[in-house]
Amino acid sequence: MVPLSFAGEEFALLRSNALYWPRERALLVADLHLEKGSFFAQHGQMIPPYDTRETLERIARAIGETGARRVYSLGDNFHDSEGSHRLDDHSAGMLAALTRVADWVWITGNHDPAMEARHGGTVLDELELAGMVLRHEAKRGEERPELSGHYHPRLQLTVRQRHIRRPCAVVSSGAGGSGRMILPAFGAYTGGMDASDPAIVEALQPASRIDALVAAGDKLATFPLW
Repeated sequence: MVPLSFAGEEFALLRSNALYWPRERALLVADLHLEKGSFFAQHGQMIPPYDTRETLERIARAIGETGARRVYSLGDNFHDSEGSHRLDDHSAGMLAALTRVADWVWITGNHDPAMEARHGGTVLDELELAGMVLRHEAKRGEERPELSGHYHPRLQLTVRQRHIRRPCAVVSSGAGGSGRMILPAFGAYTGGMDASDPAIVEALQPASRIDALVAAGDKLATFPLW
């Protein structure tokens, strides 16, 4: 875990792309897209159907690593609102066990606006916790500290003629705001958008500075974007 100060709070960024909030003993993840494999299979694109198990196993490890008592999943929890109906027995058992271990809140996203908490937890559109707004998609002009997902940001670099793409968090500051962060996607079958994409920059306005953050070993690497 790499320490990260944000909006007057201390967090830790995990290499798994989760964010841990020690004061709240809360693990935050975004864009799990559970059952994406089965969704594509329904539409004739046969890809390995193990994404849900892999993603849930990673969450279990993150809970064990941090000792989190709460989990906040910031939208696009399932790849579609019917995804929770397609879980196989093993995955359903895994998810039910996790939602018993932790106080679990599902924030709905654009992929799963009508999802049901069939396997435990509580479903909300958004939540304000300790002065921090938790929602799926960053809201332009938001003046409160905000944690969101949706964009699957990735940092793209060229180092020694090698092209590197790494999931990253994107943080804005200044210009009247009190700090806003877009988390990297956590799910096993999630792609990504260039962290400097105009859509991300626009979503975080107004801002005087926007940076990409990457956990590099035991240090936090910061890359200016705007």
